[in-house]
Parts: sequence; structure tokens; C-alpha cells
Amino acid sequence: MIPLVDVKAQYAPFIPELRERFAAVLESGRFIFGPEVEAFEAEAAAALGVPHAIGVANGTDALVLSLEAMGIGAGDEVICPAFTFYATAEAIARVGATPVFADIDPVTLNLDPGDVAGRITERTKAIVPVHLFGRPAPLAELASLGVPLLEDAAQAFGAEGVATTGVCSTFSFFPTKNLFALGDGGLVACMDDVVAETIRRLRFHGSRDKQTFELIGANSRLDAVQAAMLRVFLPQLPGWNAARREAAARYAELGLGDAVELPADEPGHVYHMYVVRTEERERITAALAAEEIACAAYYVTPLHLQPAMAYLGYRPGSLPETERAAVENLALPMWGGIDVDRQARVASAVRAAVGVAVRA
Repeated sequence: MIPLVDVKAQYAPFIPELRERFAAVLESGRFIFGPEVEAFEAEAAAALGVPHAIGVANGTDALVLSLEAMGIGAGDEVICPAFTFYATAEAIARVGATPVFADIDPVTLNLDPGDVAGRITERTKAIVPVHLFGRPAPLAELASLGVPLLEDAAQAFGAEGVATTGVCSTFSFFPTKNLFALGDGGLVACMDDVVAETIRRLRFHGSRDKQTFELIGANSRLDAVQAAMLRVFLPQLPGWNAARREAAARYAELGLGDAVELPADEPGHVYHMYVVRTEERERITAALAAEEIACAAYYVTPLHLQPAMAYLGYRPGSLPETERAAVENLALPMWGGIDVDRQARVASAVRAAVGVAVRA
């Protein structure tokens, strides 16, 4: 079986070090906050080139706390894509604001700045670009619209230019991400001192000292065990991301582009997922399953058509490029270290499925 993502293949070489780090945390008795979390936050801030990195419980909390710290709430509008994971819009709704969905660029699958511009109103308080599948969104163009950005970078730790423009940028350490924990975890990268300090209070019940509670906050903390694991993985990330880019190039070299539309490459893309487009998705999916090769279609019901978002009034056809991508996208096996033999099996199966001769 070729999995969609082989997480263990990436962390297996580091199991002895991971055990040592876990034993050290166990011996310390410090499981919440403490030196491991502080060290990881400093190392993550340095890696991202930002003044503040704040560990939280997961990527969804990272979005919610960032929106709250930016002062966004009831009566406000926040523009985001509908071709992304539900948490992006869910976080906006959770703070009482209204998600406003904009269409995507058909090549990059990221927000289309032109469509975003047409949806800005006097109530628009933020734009949430998603760096989808590891490809950086067009931050400069979106920033030129004059609305604060909150970057949803859950899939793009280490991608070029990420976290450099938004007031905040949020990350998930879900185990399939480029930088992953061995459980849940999240991070907010922040450019603003005041916003960063607010997030630090919000993640701990709105308090600085466990005695005085200044805000209505949450209990959202990155624990010391996960921070210790992340400190092992963070130095490996540049190599893992480079390996993903090499794997993406190999798919093209193996002739996959003869059978499906390949993702357009660009220097900053770190290929959290390798997502192609095809009108033959069902046929290819069946062929891959027969060869014991995993694949996945993402966001097949876009957010503007999800039941929980029905109150917003969107209808089929509202976002044509989003809806076309939902029908055509297909993720193929990708991780840092996937070997050429597995990729050749994938490419051959896809080519055969659509009647393209298999390369010798």
C-alpha cells in the first residue's frame, strides 16, 4: 500500500532522540508552559523571521485567538476562501463575525485578489488568505487592498514569504503537516507587540498571572511534550520541504502531466499536498484503489455550500472557480522522502487510468 502521507517514515529516524526528549520532560515534571515551550517559541520565531511566536493548543484556536486579539467580532465581515478546511470560516463565525467568501484563482487555488476587492465593504475588518496545500497566497496584492491580513498558514510552515505580511499568521501541527507534532498543537506568529501580548493572555483564560483575569479567554496551550517533539523536527523542516519539492519535480518528470493537470510550480511552494486537477477523478480514484495507492479529493463541498454556512445565503454557482476545483482536485501521495519507485507506480497507474501509455 502506498499511503497518501507516510508520517512515520519521516519521524522514524528520530525515535531515539524523541524518547530522550520525552524522558527529559517526564523527569522535569513541567508539562504546561515551561522551558520546552519557551524554547520552541523562540526557535519558531527565528525560523519564521517574526518577533513573536505563541504556542497554542491547535490550529483552529490559533485562528480564533488571532481574530479576537485583532478586535474582530459581531457586526464585522472577514473575507476568506471557500476552498479550504472548515476551520477557516468556523473561526470567523465563532468570534461573531460574518464570513464573506471570495473565489479562487484557477491556477493557484488561492484567493483571487480581484474577486476579493469586489467584496470589500465598510464592515470588512480582515482578509484571511489561506496558503493552500503549501503554496503562498498573493500577499502583496491582497495587502494592497488596504485591509489587515490574517494569514492561515496551517499547511505552509517554511513556505517562502509566509508570516511576513499579516498582523498574525496561524499554524497547525496536526501530524500530517509539513512541520508536525505527535498530537495536536498550533502556533500564532505575530508582528504586533500589543496583539501578541493579547494572544498570550487569551490562551490562558485572559490572565497574565493566574490571579487577575482581564479578558474572557480560553484554555489553549501547547504542552511541553509536543513542544519538545517539535524542537526535534523543526531543524529537519528545510530538508523535508526540499524533499517535497524534489518529489513534485519527479512527478512531472515521470509524465504525470500527460494524464492530469499538474500544480503550477513556484519557488515558495512546499507541497503540503500534491494536488492535481482532472475531469476523470472517479476513474483515476478507482484505478489507484485497485493498485493499493491512496489518494484523496479535498473540499468536495466548499464552505459556502456547507450546511452550517447556509445562513449566509450562497447558492451553487456563486463561486464558479471554487466549485470547479472542488469537482476536479485530487491529492496524490506526497511526503518528505517519498521514493522514486513509489512515485513511478503512482504515475503509471494514473496514466493507465486515462488511457495514456505507461512510460517504459
